[in-house]
This record gives sequence, structure tokens and C-alpha cells, in this order.
Amino acid sequence: MFTLAALISAAAWIYLVFARQGFWLCDQRLDREYAPEAWPDVVAVVPARNEVDVLPQSLGSLLDQEYPGRFRVVLVDDESTDGTASVAHDVARARPNGARLEVVRTEARPAGWVGKMWALHSGVTAGEKEGVPPWWWLTDADVAHAPDSLARLVAKGEAESLDLVSLMVKLDRAHGWNALLVPAFVYFFQQLYPFPAVNDPRSPVAAAAGGSVLVRSGALARVGGIEALRGEVIDDCALGRAIKRGGRIWLGLAEREESVRPYSGLDDVWNMVARSAYTQLQHSRALLAGTLAGLLLLYLVPVLAVLGGLFAGGSAAAMFGAAAWMLQAASFVPTLALYKRSPWLALALPAAGVLYAAMTFDSAQRHWRNEGATWKGRSGAGAA
Repeated sequence: MFTLAALISAAAWIYLVFARQGFWLCDQRLDREYAPEAWPDVVAVVPARNEVDVLPQSLGSLLDQEYPGRFRVVLVDDESTDGTASVAHDVARARPNGARLEVVRTEARPAGWVGKMWALHSGVTAGEKEGVPPWWWLTDADVAHAPDSLARLVAKGEAESLDLVSLMVKLDRAHGWNALLVPAFVYFFQQLYPFPAVNDPRSPVAAAAGGSVLVRSGALARVGGIEALRGEVIDDCALGRAIKRGGRIWLGLAEREESVRPYSGLDDVWNMVARSAYTQLQHSRALLAGTLAGLLLLYLVPVLAVLGGLFAGGSAAAMFGAAAWMLQAASFVPTLALYKRSPWLALALPAAGVLYAAMTFDSAQRHWRNEGATWKGRSGAGAA
């Protein structure tokens, strides 16, 4: 039976590496080979809750955008208690383009709305007061953008008649366990949502990355606006699905756009995953069981098969296990290269797979205990 499990694992990795749209190649990147004749107006909406530590970098990078068209930034102070709004004004006053900034504060959040969605809705409502722009740029308060980020996003959207253009920004590379777990998170996301499939209008696969999402105002209105997503915890992928039903989307990996939020310990990554993993599984025990079994088959069985072959005989199981282990390691190398990590770290991917299985199970346990997850001082549905 163990030899059979190792064989199934190897066969699964052959499929993933050679038949799942090359998800692991990390080749979906944003370039800028096109310049519109007229650059459309853009309004950035930034939900911010207790972000004084990161705003000087992130908001500063937005205000400093080298964008040829009209560009405004609406920062939404989402019930902050640390002086976020004051720091935002200070950042704006220190920059030549500080007049681009408008700071608004959320009103009381209605029932049924998660926090981030209410903040985005508040920002879009404020941004519409001077007229609805052709494009909205939805970006997190902890993301530092390259000076030409917006121009490249708009050029991509206009050149290819896209309704949504999104970049998965680089996360903090961190140290210790997170040096493995952060690139692994990006790798697993690509495995779940192969970017070439997301970008193929013939494929039903749809996703977006919330750190940087440029969306046409008409397309957003067509799907019912932010209000249609008011209860979504994994809002970026929900937006990508909604937009792709009637339009074209594109998702790529960022090279110069990055989150400035540090991941200082294993708990930071653990809570990031546990906050939404069971939601991703639609709170289904059957999907949870299948996911955990799949993760263990893909990541734990190959290692056990190799060790069993070395210490207890069983050459067939060891051969299949080694094949699976080498395939997964080879497919992880491009993501490690993106994060400037040693390719030898790819051999530790099984450890990341097992840890992510544990995080997923913990996410389910939190749901069963009605604990939800805590984020920025809010818990449960309002944590997002």
C-alpha cells in the first residue's frame, strides 16, 4: 500500500509539473511596451487600519507615482487608533504631489460587511464625488510600489482591453522558518490558481491578488460594485471571479512592488493562513479532509518513502518517492529565485507542505470553536 501511495504521489507531481499550465515557471510578469495616446484618470483606494509604521513607505510610493494622467489617492482611515490619518497627512505634506491625497474616515460598519470591504466601499464612494474615473486602483496600505507601477498597469489594461490587472506583490522575505514559508505561500497560491490559466479567457480559473488590483470602473459596476463583495473574506479572488465572468483579467508576479509588512516569526505566517484557509474551503469538512489528505500525499509521502527505502528496504517505494520529491523541488526553484533564496531550500518544500496542512486544520478548528481570526483588533467576520 505504501508503494502505491508513493506511486500516486509521483504521478500527481508529473501532472502538476507538466500539465498544470506551467504554474511554477513564474513567467507571468508585467512589462511596459505600450503607451496609450491619452492616459485615463485613475483613483487609488487604500484601506488603512492602524498603519503608521508602514505608511511613510507605502503611501509615499503612491504619491510619487510617475503617471502621465490624472491620478488621485483616497486613503480610508478604517477606525484606526494609532494616528493613521495624521501620519498620512504628514506624508503628503512632505511630497511635491501631496495634493493627490484625500483622507476619509469610515462611518459605522453595517451588518454583513467585512471591515476591508466596507473601507473599500467608503473609498470608492468618496472617489466618485469628483466623477467616476475609468480605472480604480485598489491597493493595500502596506505595499510599496515602484515609481512606474501605475503606468505599467494601465498600459497593460489599455493595450489588451483588460477589465482587471493585478500584481501579486513580493512579500517580506523574512528569516528562519519564514524564509521557506513565505516563498512557499506564493508557490502554493500559483499551484491553486495557475497564473497562465487565470490569464487565459478560455479558462474558468480566476483570481487576483489584493495587494495591487487595477479594475475598470465599468466592470466593477457591472458586477454590482464593492457591495456585491461585502461579505467576502478572500475578497481579491472573489473580485477576480466576478470580473472574469464577463470580461478579461490578468494576474502576474511583481518584481519591484513589495509588501513592507515584516513577518517576524512563524506565528505571523501561521495566522495569515489560518485566518482564511477554511473559508477558502467553503467551511466544508469534506473539502478539508480531501485537502489535508492531498497535502500529505504530495509532501509527506515522498519523504517517508525515501527514508523507508534507506532504512527499511523497499526500493520501488523509494524510487517513486525520490521522483516526487525531486519534481516538487525543481518546480519550487523559480519561486525561490524570485525571492533570492538558495535553490537548495527547495528540498525543504515537504516541510512547508506539512506546516501548511497544519495551518489549514487550525483554521478549521478556529471556525468550529467560533473563534474566527483576529486582525488589527477585530475578530470573526469583521477581521478582514
